[in-house]
Amino acid sequence: MELVIKIAQFILILSMLVLIHEFGHFIAAKYFKTRVEKFYMFFNPWFSLFKKKIGETEYGIGWLPLGGYVKIAGMIDESMDKEQMKKDPEPWEFRSKPAWQRLIIMLGGVIMNVVLAIVVYITLLATFGESYVPAQKLTYGIKADSLERSIGLQDGDIITGVDGKEVLEFKKIPLTILLNDAKTMEIVRNGQKMTLPLPDAFKKSLMDQNGHHFLGLEKIRFPFEISKFTANGVAKDAGFQINDKIVGINDTPTPFFQDFVEVLQGYKDKDVKVIVKRDGQEIQIPVHVPQEGKLGIYPKPLDTYIPLQTKKYSFWQAIPAGFKMTGEEINGYLKQLKMVFTPKTGAYKKVGSFITIVNVMPGHWDWYVFWKLAAFLSIMLAVLNVLPIPALDGGHVLFTLYEIITRRKPSDKFLEYAQIAGMIILLALFVFAMGNDIINNFFH
Repeated sequence: MELVIKIAQFILILSMLVLIHEFGHFIAAKYFKTRVEKFYMFFNPWFSLFKKKIGETEYGIGWLPLGGYVKIAGMIDESMDKEQMKKDPEPWEFRSKPAWQRLIIMLGGVIMNVVLAIVVYITLLATFGESYVPAQKLTYGIKADSLERSIGLQDGDIITGVDGKEVLEFKKIPLTILLNDAKTMEIVRNGQKMTLPLPDAFKKSLMDQNGHHFLGLEKIRFPFEISKFTANGVAKDAGFQINDKIVGINDTPTPFFQDFVEVLQGYKDKDVKVIVKRDGQEIQIPVHVPQEGKLGIYPKPLDTYIPLQTKKYSFWQAIPAGFKMTGEEINGYLKQLKMVFTPKTGAYKKVGSFITIVNVMPGHWDWYVFWKLAAFLSIMLAVLNVLPIPALDGGHVLFTLYEIITRRKPSDKFLEYAQIAGMIILLALFVFAMGNDIINNFFH
């Protein structure tokens, strides 16, 4: 069921983003009186699930849910309609329009994707505000696993900065390190300020693990107080109660939730005595640990112990904040692309396709997370589409800019060959990304 929800969210977001993108081309073409022959949601090789011609445009739904397209008359695109290009240009064709109009038509999709991101961020900020875990206010510090310990971090450390710059949001620490190629991390340990070096070998390890295992929210230490039980867990029948505070297993103290989870893994299919504090008294509760190493207990939420920083916005305050957030996300994604094209970082090994995106989707339906992901993926789609690769919008933009600057229009034959080359490049990139997905998901 979890996978079904992930796939459903992916298809819904992809459909929405493609529809918005292609509508950008469509509305710009219509504005400049350029004929749009087709407007399709999803691709329709061989047949369509639905199609209806209204005016000069055929609107339809294809059966292959991997995108969508508009077919603009007189334009060399993925349809490779050579017959039309052999005829004399008509005034309503793309190729007959001034270069500046063609440039706007080609940028229409990218612009609409950026506009969508801005609108979503403004709406989310005005509705929910902006909440995050402040890095410097972790009451109990972090739980350091192997990757954290490799650079000298210890249990209870509090990260205060990266490269001498203050870090506000805890969850942004890994990406800040990677995108800025950081050299040092500033921490507080037992009240003392310290600086830890960040060697290149560590950053490669961080990249190899996609950042998910380094200083994720699950690494924030907090006490284990019971909030509720799972339906099939053993804890409730064993005598545990809501608000019990778990502090140990047998003779091993487990003052924090992460300690308990770690120690419990060593007692799978064994009997143990769990020590809890209840009404100021310590109680021992005997229980048999199932083979999966879980008792069926939920801890209280993280914000019970760690004060979340929340900034509220009025609608008018959310507008500039939404523009700023969009700009920051675009800048961050451009830095990620730079890493991908820098071989020494190894980031190219993490380039993924649909499987990677589906894995990012939450396993339950959360509209806030859904729209946050939609906004980011809309930015990603905009940035990727504007890359100067033939067959992408950026390729058409590049050739149009060349024409505006030199006042020489590339020949239709050149554009045809460039389109074919671009499609080959895109196919190769897709195969490469799919290969990464298969290797990273099934062979690691």
